[in-house]
Amino acid sequence: MAMSATQWKMPPLVKVYEALGAIGDGRVRIENSRRATVVSSDESKTYEVETSADGREIASNDNASYWQGYVGYPAIAVLLARGFYRPPANVTDALAGVAWKDLNRKFKNDWARTIAEVEQNLEQAGHDPDTVRSEADAVLSFLRALRPVRGKRIRPPAEKPALKTR
Repeated sequence: MAMSATQWKMPPLVKVYEALGAIGDGRVRIENSRRATVVSSDESKTYEVETSADGREIASNDNASYWQGYVGYPAIAVLLARGFYRPPANVTDALAGVAWKDLNRKFKNDWARTIAEVEQNLEQAGHDPDTVRSEADAVLSFLRALRPVRGKRIRPPAEKPALKTR
């Protein structure tokens, strides 16, 4: 009997925000029908993501995918960029330019505090945080329904010196 593929754990909501931000920033590059790359928010890393034609089998070399076993933001961003789910532009635009790594470090990966800060900044910039949150929830629902499985494990990339700080 064939071994069943391991299903990915669902990510924390903040990772959906990060994925939406990566789309807003244009940091996702589709290489071909399977491969894509995603540049980190501080541009210090480029992640590799491979998906099957239907998007269900995903391999990604970001730290969360590799070490935590949940679908990391690069994989989510690639699924969105490939059109498996299409978030509205006002939401991806609202999350463009967020320095995720800095925020995650500032709040010691306390995702609720990171989201609270992002939502406060969204409001100050004239965006509706409730619209963004409900869209992030919808992406999470899409992921649950997709029930993605793990592709091959790819070791995370080494960090390069950051090219810029946001």
